[in-house]
Amino acid sequence: MDYLQPASWAEALALRAQRPDAVPVAGGTDVMVGLNFDRHRPAALLDLSRLRELTGWERDGDHVRLGAAEPYTRIVQRLRDPLPALAQASRTVGSPQIRNRGSVGGNLGSASPAGDAHPPLLAAGATVEAASVRGTRLIPAAEFFTGVKANALAPDELIAAVRVPVARGPQRFAKIGTRNAMVIAVCSFAVALDLAGRRVGTGVGSAAPTPRRATAAEEFAAGELEAAGLWDSRGPLPGSLARRFGQLVADAASPVDDVRGTAAYRRHALSVIARRTLTWAWAELRKETSGCGCHAM
Repeated sequence: MDYLQPASWAEALALRAQRPDAVPVAGGTDVMVGLNFDRHRPAALLDLSRLRELTGWERDGDHVRLGAAEPYTRIVQRLRDPLPALAQASRTVGSPQIRNRGSVGGNLGSASPAGDAHPPLLAAGATVEAASVRGTRLIPAAEFFTGVKANALAPDELIAAVRVPVARGPQRFAKIGTRNAMVIAVCSFAVALDLAGRRVGTGVGSAAPTPRRATAAEEFAAGELEAAGLWDSRGPLPGSLARRFGQLVADAASPVDDVRGTAAYRRHALSVIARRTLTWAWAELRKETSGCGCHAM
């Protein structure tokens, strides 16, 4: 196995073009597990861990540009306000050691259906910044996942950053696991309220071959809130609306039975956490705007 360690981003892109068979590695929290268990043996590793260009974040208008290798720990510490759902999801990733090394870019590169960062990115309408020697392009998160652990990157591309819209309303993330920590999600869900656009964003994880949005649930919730005048009044969220939203989220999933849970359980759990996260987000909105934290369940 060849080991490639570029000293600059330009060199990394050149090496990627020359060696598309090389597996990129930064934190190594996914790649090294596969190597240690001999699940795969790539021809080469492309070590990106020393490239400063891949860490840090910056506010770019109404977006946050998040470096692909910025660790989860710093997302939790520094981005709670502009990216609340992503910060919440980052807090659930693995152990402190894994959060200190793992990153959203690594999560995207692995493209696991159970990746914790994926639902918040989908709900927020994030885009993935893919770079190569040919230039840079933006891939919507909703189009990035192409199959089980497969993504839309070209063979010569690397993930440079993720562009995530700054929250324009409350956001929530919830995850079901077989224990409270160090666990792969049985299912997960994120919701994002866009008050200016009067939209509801969703992201479903670990309940289909790829992470996905629940578009019917988004349209239903946004439409019902509009019809009832709730975007303006910020009145209590009807329980019937929250329950139907949960059902539509569950309908959007196509889960399987596996060692972590059955398909039936995943659908049920999704309907519950979708209902709860929407309810929590709406309660947060009402508390912020009117001082009323009461809500319907």
